[in-house]
Amino acid sequence: MLGFLKEPVVVTAKINVNLMALTVMGLISRLWGFCYPRAVVFDEVYYGQFVSLYMKRIFFVDDSGPPFGHMLLALGGYLGGFDGNFLWNRIGAEYSMNVPVWSLRLLPALAGALCVPLAYQILVELHFSHCAALGAALLILLENSLITQSRFMLLESILIFFILLAVLSYLKFYNLQKHSAFSGSWWFWLLLTGVACSCAVGVKYMGLFTYMLLLAIAGLHFWHMIGDQNLSNVSLLCHFLARGLALIIIPMGMYLSFFYVHLALLYRSGPHDQIMTSAFQASLEGGLARITQGQPLEVAYGSQITLRNVLGKPMQCWLHSHTNTYPIRYENGRGSSHQQQVTCYPFKDVNNWWIVKDPGMQQLVVSNPPRPVRHGDIVQLVHGITTRYLNTHDVAAPLSPHSQEVSCYIDYNISMPAQNLWRVEIVNRESDTDVWKTILSEVRFIHVNTSAVLKASGVIGASLPEWGYRQLEVVGEKLSKGYHQSMVWNVEEHRYGKSQEQKEREVELHSPTQMDISKNLSFMAKFTELQWKILTLKNEDTEHKYSSSALDWITMDTNIAYWLHPTSGAQIHLLGNVAIWTSANAAALVYLCLSLWYLLRRRRKIYDIPEDAWQLWVSAGGVCGGGWAVNYLPFFLMEKTLFLYHYLPALTFQILLIPVVLQHLSNHLCRSVLLKSMFSALIVAWFSSVYFVYCTFSPVTYGLPALSPTELKALRWKDTWNILIRKQ
Repeated sequence: MLGFLKEPVVVTAKINVNLMALTVMGLISRLWGFCYPRAVVFDEVYYGQFVSLYMKRIFFVDDSGPPFGHMLLALGGYLGGFDGNFLWNRIGAEYSMNVPVWSLRLLPALAGALCVPLAYQILVELHFSHCAALGAALLILLENSLITQSRFMLLESILIFFILLAVLSYLKFYNLQKHSAFSGSWWFWLLLTGVACSCAVGVKYMGLFTYMLLLAIAGLHFWHMIGDQNLSNVSLLCHFLARGLALIIIPMGMYLSFFYVHLALLYRSGPHDQIMTSAFQASLEGGLARITQGQPLEVAYGSQITLRNVLGKPMQCWLHSHTNTYPIRYENGRGSSHQQQVTCYPFKDVNNWWIVKDPGMQQLVVSNPPRPVRHGDIVQLVHGITTRYLNTHDVAAPLSPHSQEVSCYIDYNISMPAQNLWRVEIVNRESDTDVWKTILSEVRFIHVNTSAVLKASGVIGASLPEWGYRQLEVVGEKLSKGYHQSMVWNVEEHRYGKSQEQKEREVELHSPTQMDISKNLSFMAKFTELQWKILTLKNEDTEHKYSSSALDWITMDTNIAYWLHPTSGAQIHLLGNVAIWTSANAAALVYLCLSLWYLLRRRRKIYDIPEDAWQLWVSAGGVCGGGWAVNYLPFFLMEKTLFLYHYLPALTFQILLIPVVLQHLSNHLCRSVLLKSMFSALIVAWFSSVYFVYCTFSPVTYGLPALSPTELKALRWKDTWNILIRKQ
């Protein structure tokens, strides 16, 4: 029974020495001295802030993209024991001893190193020779800009890794299609394609470009499958469902999971949550939640409330009034009602409190049981401190003459009666009988007499002059067609009023709100709001010293100074390998010209190359040329500050096209032995120039050794490059 033990257990394995060697070289090129400099390098000042917030569990919003990339950087900090205590305030600041530089930079460096063997495998899966694949990997290895971007706490190397992993996974899946459909390896590579795509999109929305390309290629391949008579309808349906599951459903689920983990980690209130709705803020620990947790849910007649404008940008503000009146005449000569000012005030204040009053009753307290206010009800809003009623009339607003002035009514015994009735319209109601709810309900106030809508026009315009204390203008918007968040309000702080006497009420208004019940947003509600903020929140684009246009990238007419040593000439620049960039442009041009030539000739029924070579040429162009196009051309349509590093994903695909073109030229245009030998010699000479340029610019890639002013001047191969030279 134990006879099998008489023979030794032998395990055999195939090891691709090329792949192993490339992986080792990639690791050496990216990890060698990557803790140098021990100082903040360029955008580390930006990403480091988010890592610190993760360590402290403080909520933030980054409009640059989804949170997965930030979480990976934070994972590095967590593994290194980073406590988040570092002031990320300037580039070049020395890291304190509590900052684990090696762990913060480790994941981007590993991702950059693994791009080298991935490039090799992609060319192999495209059915090119191992020599061509080796060339592609070495070009990625020696590209200075990719090395620089990989060695610091930045996201581009991680993005490129997931992009290349997605492409490789799909190619492996596709090559298994004919002989091993629905096998374990077939499912593995198909599922890995979807996972890698979702990770690429989760790092930066730029990953969406490659995801769309792979979906288009998968759709084209499936279209060809439909014409295969050997496949039954059931088999086609299974293939369709498998692709839908792996390439659409799973990526969507993973994308949601990134936000779920993000929101689960960041449960504390912080400086960024003020742009979120009151409901979102109240779901965070501390901050607004300390005030609003447990407030009465239903707004009733007699409720004391503060009303926050939903738009919340460029700053949050609350409906506000104070004893000062509008000036009798404005600077431009127009007259006003001289009524009490109503504004939108960007700070919490006792003058932000209002009382919801039933027009048919005089009491300003909540009855027992409370009578809730519902959608469509008519109310009066009484200012808590001055007890004057919110009013609007046919008088031009101070800054928006086409809108109505909003005021608190003062009876001057003149022919200007009060017009203080407002209809409550719950914008996000589920039915016309919905009750007005604290925090959750988004409400518009429609003036009964004039149908004007209460609007915080100052949120999207200018602030009032000195007489209005630079607070934001509130108007009655006559043209209420359409929906705009500046017309929508929500109750943030809320209590049931108990004091009928004004003096007692003022004391009540100054006291903190009481806790009754808690309100928690669902994950999907929080995800929807956060996703919308990420997509719509726009930081003011300012001209940056190292910003550039997409046209500058092709010819590398720009660079970025990442770091400068405070005393020596040591410095680090994002600067590409000129030989590789020029060759990549030439390869793209040759591919385009040859493709057009072949297409014209094939139209005339002239076939210059065999059909299998043509299919190889087209498929390689679709992946490499298509990858370059989808990752580059969209930037011409973007209105944002652009930098050279935005081009790196496109450049990676363009580099992969170089060995594709070289092998094609060698196989199909160099027909004689002499031509092939000459072509091979040219390739060796060209590759030597690539290595020479890599070595020449290594000092500004790695930051070592420090160069003299003369040596730095020698590196300024283009007048547009900003190589920093200290004055002697």
